[in-house]
Amino acid sequence: MQKETTRERSILGWFIPAFLLVLCIKIYLAIVLDLYSDEIFYWWASTRLALAYSDLPFMTALLAGLGSGFEPAGSLQVRSWFLLLGSSIPFLVYWLAKPVSGHRQALESSLLTLCLPLGGFLGLLAVPDVPLIFFGLLAIGSFERALRTDAWRYWLATGLFVALGLSTHYRFFLYPLAAVLFLLLFKAEHRQWRNTRFWCSVALASLGLIPILWFNLSNQLSSASFYLVERHPWEFQPAGLLHLFKQAALVTPPLYLVFLYTLWCLLKQSQAGERQAALLLAFAITNLSVYWLLAPWTDANSTSIHWPLSGYFPLLVAVPAALRSLYQSIQSARSKQYARNIVLAIPAIGFAGTMIAFIGVGSQAFQLQLQTILGTGVLSNKMAGWKEFAAHTEPLLGNYFQTQSRLLLTDNYYTAAQAEFADITDTVFTLDTDKAVRDGRITQIRLWAKDISGLAQFQGQPALFVKEDSSLNIDDKDALMHTVCNLSESVTKVSDLSLFNGDKAFSYYFLDQIQIPDGDSKVEPASPCPFPTHAWIDSPVAGQTLTGQVAVNGWAYNEDIGVAMIELLIDGEAVATIDYGIPRPDVVAVRNVQSDPQAPNLGFDFQFDTTSLENGRYELALHLVNQQGHSTIYGSRDVVIDNQGFSD
Repeated sequence: MQKETTRERSILGWFIPAFLLVLCIKIYLAIVLDLYSDEIFYWWASTRLALAYSDLPFMTALLAGLGSGFEPAGSLQVRSWFLLLGSSIPFLVYWLAKPVSGHRQALESSLLTLCLPLGGFLGLLAVPDVPLIFFGLLAIGSFERALRTDAWRYWLATGLFVALGLSTHYRFFLYPLAAVLFLLLFKAEHRQWRNTRFWCSVALASLGLIPILWFNLSNQLSSASFYLVERHPWEFQPAGLLHLFKQAALVTPPLYLVFLYTLWCLLKQSQAGERQAALLLAFAITNLSVYWLLAPWTDANSTSIHWPLSGYFPLLVAVPAALRSLYQSIQSARSKQYARNIVLAIPAIGFAGTMIAFIGVGSQAFQLQLQTILGTGVLSNKMAGWKEFAAHTEPLLGNYFQTQSRLLLTDNYYTAAQAEFADITDTVFTLDTDKAVRDGRITQIRLWAKDISGLAQFQGQPALFVKEDSSLNIDDKDALMHTVCNLSESVTKVSDLSLFNGDKAFSYYFLDQIQIPDGDSKVEPASPCPFPTHAWIDSPVAGQTLTGQVAVNGWAYNEDIGVAMIELLIDGEAVATIDYGIPRPDVVAVRNVQSDPQAPNLGFDFQFDTTSLENGRYELALHLVNQQGHSTIYGSRDVVIDNQGFSD
């Protein structure tokens, strides 16, 4: 007994500091990282509480709203309930495991939760996976106790937690599906189909379907259609066969192999009639096999990253026993010390994976510092720059709207939500018909009248339009400006915001009067329209070695406005003004240039004397200035100057 107590204390000696370290990191990152697109949408939804939304039932928005009710409202506040639920997962795993495997192994399962990278990470972000897994573990634990004791409290708890899970996400359907499969396939529990308490639990759980049914029946099944049809290609994609390997990388390969071995052990125990093993196997294999099988036909990103996470937590209950079995096998084949090192390395590598996950996401809070090491275009900035965006946008709104409503238009829904979250305006609309459609949120935005239809009430009023240039390609920018210029007779570019050396960039435009076509009436589009500048460098190409006199040539145009000047930049410094205006009828034809006042004279050519620079690697780019004085940096590429032994 004394030896057992010592071992349990040793496990706690590892668990407590590991848990506190993970918790402190999550709290710190929850403070310093801005809300990313999914989180800000759930916050946006929380300001308009409903039973369900176009992409999810109410639970995630409710939790985000409960957190943001604390003052001052910030990213930590929005994430607070998710932090609480996510940080409780190790304790729920212990609660689930204790009656199955005993106190000591339950402690080990709890510790292993922190060694599952996406599991230890859980709770940092305000996303539905947190309540989904929280209610899922409560449902499994209550169901196991209900089967074992037949107590009313556990049957009712099972129904309640399933209802709450169904009010969180469509993916929670796999939990009741797993329970049904278990009751069908495990003969010893067939008696439950005649158990009145079981059916009362089912009736209570069914209440969780009300939000989903209500929204779909009220909106032409748009939510179910997105999740079951529109979101997925439903065509075979060979890349989907890599699902297992991607999961192994995310889980860490040693732990993933242990999970597979644990599944095998549970299968053998289930065939021997062990009810608890069959129960854990049912919930694990259902949540994993659906994504294994559907990966080649479904949304590759979500299927391959976080969707299977629910399947690993039931396995954690049985992993300590599987590790002991592996230990015995390795010890028999090699030595006790070798076996011990191998078994201890598995959770150690897993915990390192958890830390790497924190570093990967947390790096966004240190963009400029890390760019000096990694360069630009490497780090994600989805959770960075929004405070700077708000600080830049608010005074612009103040300058242009001193008496009228601060009417803000955006090119995507998450920028609109960020503007409301920063409390710089609540009169914000989005022209987003791209990302909102891909994310299944366009129906909701239309229901809130936050799309272009909502602008009708502001007919004749001025507006500020902002687009996130760094998230758009040049053709997207063209199409977007065409839409904007059809909303007002005058559209003027008024400001730029460049963050993190251009990795996150915005452009601002002032619309003097909103005009929305009414019936058969026509509106005159803005002329000139501030379209972006298009350009191409024919020579030199990226990575080229330059010697002596080198031709720098290509083409550039700007619809409606024209190009005024092109400068050659070397490492960000202007070294020459490039001759512009060479006839390029081929560009006019291929690019369908229609309104550039200088067409067809859109080409440029310059002889660059590389001997004016020392040998070495340089960054070459163009500085393009249009006829309205707005500039663009284009074509950044590394070149090598090597004039060693060169003579004129």
